[in-house]
Amino acid sequence: MKSKSQFSSNSSSSFVFSTLLLFSFFAISEMATLGGIRDSPAGSQNSLETESLGRFAVDDHNKKQNGVLEFVRVVKAKEQVVAGTLHHLVVEAIDGGKKKLYEAKVWVKPWLGFKEVQEFKHADEPEAVSEAPLITSCDLGVKQGGHAPGWQDVQPHDPQVQDAAHHAVKSLQQRSNSLFPYELQEIVHAKAEVIEDHAKFNMLLKLKRGDKEEKYKVEVHKNNEGAYNLNQMEAEH
Repeated sequence: MKSKSQFSSNSSSSFVFSTLLLFSFFAISEMATLGGIRDSPAGSQNSLETESLGRFAVDDHNKKQNGVLEFVRVVKAKEQVVAGTLHHLVVEAIDGGKKKLYEAKVWVKPWLGFKEVQEFKHADEPEAVSEAPLITSCDLGVKQGGHAPGWQDVQPHDPQVQDAAHHAVKSLQQRSNSLFPYELQEIVHAKAEVIEDHAKFNMLLKLKRGDKEEKYKVEVHKNNEGAYNLNQMEAEH
């Protein structure tokens, strides 16, 4: 028969063993998700802490890739509870004089002073990053009401703007007799206006056809059923 002290000792040993086993589990699968990805608290993308993580991700990329990206801001921030916190960021940075979007994942374990960039790459999908979101991507969808009246500047990266630009290029190609296809090089600038049940996009597009670069001013309309129509097109000389 075990004495009380032996029982206590065995219980203590079991507790220590269980604790070590649990610790080992997290050590082996530290990145195992304990929770889904969720939006960071409102406004946190503008916080000093999140900005610091964005700068850290850009600096880490520059060191590893011998890059020269210049951090601008954190556009979007989400987080995921793992063994610590995995921050999912959309970072805006300047590359060769042009602003571009990058996706970064930064793993942080504050109690260990640990911080590591898990991933840094070009954004897979364009993000709507309007400096002053008078018209949102949802408005361009088209959303009824709630949008600012008149023409407003919109970001070329917006998915709705991208779709309108590609429709314009496709329509231009269909109307052309050229043997060379038109390729969209850049949306130089874009404006949009939402009127009742449709959105209008006014854009300056830089296109490439063979070895020749051309610019076109186009106006594309989109109705609330998602159908695009090239309304106006003019070559800029």
